[in-house]
Amino acid sequence: MLPRVGCPGRELDFIASARNHSPGSYTGAATIRSPHPQALTLPGRVVWSQCGGIRSHCMSHMQNATDEVELLLMNARLRDELEPYIDESVSLVHFRQMNLREENCFLESMLAWERAPALPISCWSLPELQLPRPATLDDDVLSELLSDMIQRLFSVRVVLEMTGHLSDRQLYTLIYRDILPACEKKVDLPGNYLCWRCLDEADWETWLRYYATESERLQWLSRNDGYLPEPEELPFPRKLPRASER
Repeated sequence: MLPRVGCPGRELDFIASARNHSPGSYTGAATIRSPHPQALTLPGRVVWSQCGGIRSHCMSHMQNATDEVELLLMNARLRDELEPYIDESVSLVHFRQMNLREENCFLESMLAWERAPALPISCWSLPELQLPRPATLDDDVLSELLSDMIQRLFSVRVVLEMTGHLSDRQLYTLIYRDILPACEKKVDLPGNYLCWRCLDEADWETWLRYYATESERLQWLSRNDGYLPEPEELPFPRKLPRASER
């Protein structure tokens, strides 16, 4: 799956959703605004998002390539380097809606994705991200370690979402058991973040109760039969670091 890149056009989000490079781990930004929990990402509940850094990085990188001949030569080189990785999903992108500089930016991001190593998230940092087993910790120590680990994950561009229904111990256990061992692409591009939703994709009741907007709740009700839980305040609200803060 491609990272979402900072060039304009809905096709870029679509291409990120269309390519299934690894088993269902990534999706495009449209999923972040999912109107119903069935669209939440599957195993791993991971999405790639960006906060505007890639476009500025690409434009800065290419600011000296103002001559169209240079841009064409760069485009040809990028396409040649991408050739071993290209599949039918690339044809879904309408390059005609981009100018040449934007297209080169997109191709550079594709190439960075394809060349990125897949590593356990625990190995994205040196020293390695490690936590003691939850059962060995009392509540106070566990909460301190959790707060520190959330910041350390953010430092390697991993952002947690939808944590407010989980206690500190539950969230700590999820990070220890599921997030740190997860093998994911480490894409070294400014503005790219791996966002991990801490909500099971089948848990529509929790999503409706705590996270869905009123319009999303009504939309879900129009598409599904069943009980619509009343909205409630999050039992464990947290102020988490966000990609836009960096």
